Amino acid sequence: MSPDQNLTIDVFESLESLEHLRPEWNALLGEYPHSTIFSSYEWLVPWWRAFGTSNRLLVLAFRDSSSALVGLAPMALTDRKSFPFRLRLLRLMGDGSHDSDNLDLLVKPGFEQRFAASLLHFLEGQRASWDFGEFNTMPPQSPGADALRQLFGQKKWVAIEKRMPASAIPLPGTWEEYLQVLSAKERGKVAYYSKRLEKKYKAHFYRCESESELPACLEALFSLHQKRWQSTGQPGSFHSAARRGFYLDLSRVLLAQDRLEFWLLDLDGKPVAAQFGFRFGTTVSQLQEGFDREYSTDSVGYLLRARVIQRMIAQGVRTYDFLGGEPGYKAKWGAQSGQYVDLRFARPFSAGATFLQSQHLAVQSKSWLRRNLPAAAWNALRQINSVKARMRGEKQPVNSAHAGTDQDTAADGK
Repeated sequence: MSPDQNLTIDVFESLESLEHLRPEWNALLGEYPHSTIFSSYEWLVPWWRAFGTSNRLLVLAFRDSSSALVGLAPMALTDRKSFPFRLRLLRLMGDGSHDSDNLDLLVKPGFEQRFAASLLHFLEGQRASWDFGEFNTMPPQSPGADALRQLFGQKKWVAIEKRMPASAIPLPGTWEEYLQVLSAKERGKVAYYSKRLEKKYKAHFYRCESESELPACLEALFSLHQKRWQSTGQPGSFHSAARRGFYLDLSRVLLAQDRLEFWLLDLDGKPVAAQFGFRFGTTVSQLQEGFDREYSTDSVGYLLRARVIQRMIAQGVRTYDFLGGEPGYKAKWGAQSGQYVDLRFARPFSAGATFLQSQHLAVQSKSWLRRNLPAAAWNALRQINSVKARMRGEKQPVNSAHAGTDQDTAADGK
């Protein structure tokens, strides 16, 4: 490429070096029209400390001829084992623990094509470092991803795209307007259960607002969430010490910036429901939650969500984002379906391309079998594959690390 087309790239491979980039990173985030907290320094650095240390950090900063930061690709390198392949995976920083949604490539408007071309040029020169790329949970409107997608087609790279479900509630200007979005049944439930709760208990709805409160509030969230999942025979997200540490570090940062939306409900002094989220602009994202099943008949999770949404509307929030997962029970709150994009790619005629093409063929074959086999035969095949996976020592998925893909049943503490 000619020098006037190329962007200069600075490479950062440690958190210490990233600290110097932080002011420019935040400035670029302010210029990017689709920015979310998941692409921020404040999210990604605590995440890396908790989950990324076994991987290699690779953050690329793209600069124009005046040395201004116009693009950022926060990435990481790790190994991917999938018999008979052992390949090197390039993915977005923040991916891999199921805690991050809306991961993205930050690009200043007007620089998308030059950003994509410069990124591809860099990757072509790093053939020994990676075999295939996997950029997961990107917003479908990502300009950087769209520019990359077009360039993959022009360069004949292997590129496979998958859409993943998400959901969010568009919030009106007043609580009264929002209630009209709900069904008559749901409006009645909010009023009925609220009055009943006040009669039965001394109810205290509150937001965690100081660092001194964080340990107790987080312990309440961890305990409530764990009890729920352990009752179903699953370990729960917070059995992981790394995830507990991540939530503590992240909470401190967000609290200092007044972005933490961590709400709890106590009944007679006992925590019975908690919802952990954060604010970015006019959007509040609901990341994690838990409730005490002993109080399910009091709809404690349901009432806490109603109170939080009411407060958010009063404060000018315009989107309550459930993040990833099917709308399910969230639809009764007015949630609308959305999507994330998973984009997998590899150089043509490479080991990574062979791997991606074989995986894509396997998915297509599985989809055909599911559509055409009798139900009994399909279930038997799944059981056989599950047994084989256990014999190979492969880990089976349990529950998502955040509430976006939580089970629908009893999700509101009912």
